[in-house]
Amino acid sequence: MTTFLALTVSGLVLGCVYALTATGLVVTYTTSGVFNFAHGATGMVAAFSYWQLTVAWGLPTWLGMLLVLGVLAPLFGFVVEVVLVRPLYRRSAEAPLVATLGLLLILIGTSFAIWDPGKTRRLPLLFAGRQWDLGVINVSYHQVAVVVVTVAVGIGLRVFFTRTLLGIAMRAVVDDRELAAVYGARPERVAQASWAVGTSLAALSGILLAPLADLQVYTMTLLIINAFAAALAGRLKSIPKAVTAALAIQLAVGYVGQYLPTGELVQRIVPSLPMIALFVIVVLTRQDRIVTSGVRSSRAPRLPGARESAGWAAAFVAVVAVAAPLLSIATVGHLGEALASAVILLSLVLVVGYGGQVSLCQLTFAGLSALTMSEVGHGWLGAACGVAVATIAGLLVALPTVRLRGLYLALATLAFAQAMDGSLFNTAFGTNSSVAIARLSLPALDIRSDRGFLVFSAVIFAGASLGLLATRRSKFGRRLAALNDSTAACSTLGIDVTRHKLAVFGASAALAGVGGVLYAGSHVAVGPMDFQLFSSMTLLLLLLIGERTMVSGALFSALLFSVLLPELTDALRDAGFSGYNAVTFLVTGLLVLRVARDPRGVMGQLADLAGHLRPARAVRLPVAQEAGLR
Repeated sequence: MTTFLALTVSGLVLGCVYALTATGLVVTYTTSGVFNFAHGATGMVAAFSYWQLTVAWGLPTWLGMLLVLGVLAPLFGFVVEVVLVRPLYRRSAEAPLVATLGLLLILIGTSFAIWDPGKTRRLPLLFAGRQWDLGVINVSYHQVAVVVVTVAVGIGLRVFFTRTLLGIAMRAVVDDRELAAVYGARPERVAQASWAVGTSLAALSGILLAPLADLQVYTMTLLIINAFAAALAGRLKSIPKAVTAALAIQLAVGYVGQYLPTGELVQRIVPSLPMIALFVIVVLTRQDRIVTSGVRSSRAPRLPGARESAGWAAAFVAVVAVAAPLLSIATVGHLGEALASAVILLSLVLVVGYGGQVSLCQLTFAGLSALTMSEVGHGWLGAACGVAVATIAGLLVALPTVRLRGLYLALATLAFAQAMDGSLFNTAFGTNSSVAIARLSLPALDIRSDRGFLVFSAVIFAGASLGLLATRRSKFGRRLAALNDSTAACSTLGIDVTRHKLAVFGASAALAGVGGVLYAGSHVAVGPMDFQLFSSMTLLLLLLIGERTMVSGALFSALLFSVLLPELTDALRDAGFSGYNAVTFLVTGLLVLRVARDPRGVMGQLADLAGHLRPARAVRLPVAQEAGLR
């Protein structure tokens, strides 16, 4: 009985924290139509700011909380709505998704730059040392405060939305933005106020959660992301349903971990239950009122012919083969990692650029391939098994999510990636350890050396690029373009949407698996940090910066990810800058904000410039006609 009561109290307290987070998500989404992927990072930054004010600078608790919740958080919400969100209202549906993912990385990078991740920080409990003795269990004042604050916020929001002019205006804007404006409401100001409220709720949840968990950037961000499942359970519209779901999920996590059989599988799954719940809720939720467009470019670049593609591929391999003996071992290592990343990015070109889908789990497929290779063996059989496992995983993710696009597919793949991080990678690889993986061998080429493996990786990248371009030129590729343009129209014209989506997800997962084999070979040892969720986000956003539909965009993004940004990071570290870990996140986040406004990546813009210098060519056929549907 004592254990049950303790689990119930703990579940209710954490559920209340996540209920506050989910409430903030619902408030911002219902008034602006933007799902804020940076909501968890906002709560994390607020918790660090509160620590800085109260612990590091010694301000009273009440004053630090007042400054964070009453000044810094609302002001940040105002700024985000005006600078980031408002310019995207009339743009494509994927622009806010990209922008808030970029904001997430910026907030993580900012935290690394300000607060040294190598130092341990603790936030004391509210009313530290004081507790109630209930006979069988003790309940701290902090736990009571969390529940009281949650109830007070719920009552306050109820009164706010029903009794105040601003609250009623928010409800009116949700129902009909244009009609509310006709009757005198100002939708922009209403949305700005809702972002201030939502950001303050994220900050409040972060401050209340931090004393119960480690004050670490990744830990805090991921813990608050657990509230996404509760927000989705409320259809991003109902606060009572979101609160109920938050409490139910956290109680279930505690009860399952205690009362189900204590096998290794159960213990692995328990930490990932919120993400499993998110995946299930996303799959089961109707999307009739949710905008679900995919990710697409404004205009497709020129597609090179087979002979031109083969010429560029041969030239690329030749350049790498000639340059490899002349480069330093460190540079060869960076380039080998870049080519492995480039193959993984090619898988994103297939699923995002050609298929118009969103995937935040490509590195997860790569990690499954590398992990399988370490278990089966380090030879070609292990590599083949790794690619096969990655392909099967891609199909298993695609089967329940085949009808999803845009926001919901992003959330489903996010949930899968984080669930695999928590339940598989952290236990199979070890949280702070790695697994050695030997390189493949060939009779005609010494690919066990760094330089030989670099040439081998160049050959694989060139072959994968040729296959990808051939796919785009094929009838299947033209139908993918048609599906990206209009799924409904293609269904009407007889294209099997389900089969094509399954094929593209399975093929992209297989390609990511090949990249995982190369990545393991370039590092010789891999661990869970190599395949974490935030790295998958970074790769996706870097591809958008490079150009999501071009092979050259994948190569550019890989060089940025594995060569240029690490070199800049190393230079800052050698110069004594403590926030060197922030470079990749800050640069990626800032650059992707530009992509949110203009979807053409760097290589796409260069292709446009080169196109002006070429003679005029024949006009392309319309997508439906190109797909062979006349």
